[in-house]
Amino acid sequence: MHNPHLYLDQPLRTGERVLLPASTSHHMARVLRMRKGQGLVLFNNKGGEYAAEIIGIDRNQVEVVVGTFHEGDRESALDITLVQGIARGQHMDYTLQKAVELGVRRIVPVFTEYGNVRLSGQRLAGKLDHWHGLIINACEQCGRNRLAVLAPPLGIADWIPMDKNNTRLLLHPGQGKRLSDVPRPQGPMSLLAGPEGGFSEAEIALALRHDYVPVTLGPRTLRTETAALAGVSACQVLWGDLA
Repeated sequence: MHNPHLYLDQPLRTGERVLLPASTSHHMARVLRMRKGQGLVLFNNKGGEYAAEIIGIDRNQVEVVVGTFHEGDRESALDITLVQGIARGQHMDYTLQKAVELGVRRIVPVFTEYGNVRLSGQRLAGKLDHWHGLIINACEQCGRNRLAVLAPPLGIADWIPMDKNNTRLLLHPGQGKRLSDVPRPQGPMSLLAGPEGGFSEAEIALALRHDYVPVTLGPRTLRTETAALAGVSACQVLWGDLA
């Protein structure tokens, strides 16, 4: 078994002893059944990672000693912002989690005309906490040492005029350029993907007025999570670290 890769929201220093959070301790002791002397890897979103070793463990608490620091973040040179129309429940969860594994730097959830999700107040705060947890889990899974940034949700009509990324692509079923015909991005790029209902004509027109380039992912109609992840994957193959 490879050493678990765990995020801690705190400063880390070689030689210090750290008590892991209760939920993490429970997972390591009861699910992974780790033992004293076993190794793990810690990161705190500051860049790089630390080797660590378990020096004490019971059912509810794990203590580790922080070891050697290692450089490296496993970040793609392609700086992608995924602008995702907010989809329902597990569709959105899956998209966020896998997009992080595929290397997106930022995720901007946007409310759209045909989206069936309405969030505000405590429900919005709870959903943001949930999505942030998914991002952490995805980084732990794939070995990234920097968390993808989750922007606060906003309306698509508010986001589009704010977007200053050099390359702005709109996933448009059956219309637009092939991704392979788009010039290599020179700087950060945005990929705009719709929710289950797609984009309205007004939203598409607004994006085009702000220099979004419509691109197609082929002749088949894709589900929202499939489209976003296929788009991210294709960009990484063409210009990023999946090439």
